[in-house]
Amino acid sequence: MATPKPTINRRQALELLGAVSALPVLAPRSSVAQSDLSPFKIHVSNRELADLRRRLANTVWPPDATGKPWSMGTDLAFMKQLVAYWHDKYDWRTHEAALNTLDHFTTTIEGQKIHFIHQKSRHAGAMPIIVTHGYPGSIWEMLPLIPRLIDPTAHGGTAADAFHAVVPALPGYPFSGEPILSSSGAPNNSTPRIVELWGQLMDKLGYKRFGAYGSDWGAGITTGLGQRFPDRLIGTAIPGPPPRTPREPKTDEERAYYASLDEYNIWETAYQRIQGSKPQSMAYGLTDSPAGAAAWAVEKLRGWSDCQGDVERRFSKDQILTLVSLYWHSRTMGTAVRIYHANGLARVPGQRANVPPQIQPTGGKKVPQGYFDFVGITSRARPPKSLVDKVPENVTLWSYHDRGGHFPAIEEPQLLVEDLRKFFGPFRSA
Repeated sequence: MATPKPTINRRQALELLGAVSALPVLAPRSSVAQSDLSPFKIHVSNRELADLRRRLANTVWPPDATGKPWSMGTDLAFMKQLVAYWHDKYDWRTHEAALNTLDHFTTTIEGQKIHFIHQKSRHAGAMPIIVTHGYPGSIWEMLPLIPRLIDPTAHGGTAADAFHAVVPALPGYPFSGEPILSSSGAPNNSTPRIVELWGQLMDKLGYKRFGAYGSDWGAGITTGLGQRFPDRLIGTAIPGPPPRTPREPKTDEERAYYASLDEYNIWETAYQRIQGSKPQSMAYGLTDSPAGAAAWAVEKLRGWSDCQGDVERRFSKDQILTLVSLYWHSRTMGTAVRIYHANGLARVPGQRANVPPQIQPTGGKKVPQGYFDFVGITSRARPPKSLVDKVPENVTLWSYHDRGGHFPAIEEPQLLVEDLRKFFGPFRSA
């Protein structure tokens, strides 16, 4: 017997997606002008959901770690609570319905399938912006931004602040296809290749000029868009401080920062080495065990967010499980991690292995840049402002916040969207 589809209105959907407040109806549905842009709905079969419940019920737990909870990785007691909630209370159908209130599409560019959300604003003169996620996020981390971008009048802004939001999934991530090799033989999920794919995607959507925001891998892609397409980019914005020229530390605060980086590199970067060198070996466990997939992701949510050691201060169990479910039901956690291999993060001492060709800047124009400085990854110290000896002339905004970790779009969406409005505001008529 088929499971009835849950009834869910737009307000309920937006609340589930993290966009709480007095919420209007979203913008009218996007029309598909090109024949190779296909509307897409997320749907997981009842059979798959039953298989997941069986796997959760039969989880084989490892012995508990020694020492303080979380000191050797994801805490066993927390995982048992999370898996029990997943099995007994989490309702995928409700979250699936919420996700499907947004306008999803797929397209193929140079053989690479790309899934993306294209949410248009109802306000005239809205600015197109492409928003790129990182790891272990996915489009999930950008969901609370979308209503704030497209309908600013409902979220503390004016109609003049409106954006058309394009939110693509990186190759290998949920509902985008497995990364392939490009015609040149380069991996289609290296940063330079994704920059090219995003440029072509915005072409397909008819956006000749647009802004860009991204975090984690998305930050490098966003910066690369400005380097590769300076005549098309209105501006680029990423979390963190502006670029700085490397130099020896001069103050106690700067020395403490570099010492914390040394500690971070010892204790917190092993994931980069395994994902950058042998991603296929770990893919078997991440694809076969829902508990294993959840444990791998939740450790980063806790270690990288501004949660003071309690992951549920920033992410509810439903939010965590929606992220993991997107990976699980699309069988992509094992392919998502390949981006580390494609970008040469095997960490050979003194060099990087398999480093792809670097993005080649086009022309001498410098695109306006914004840097939105949140607390960032909390398992290492925050870079002192003093390390930036000189702010580059094309950096028109350097905001500074005392909260918000590595996932600002879902941790502090209102702060982030206010930064985006302030940064892009002067360039809307350019």
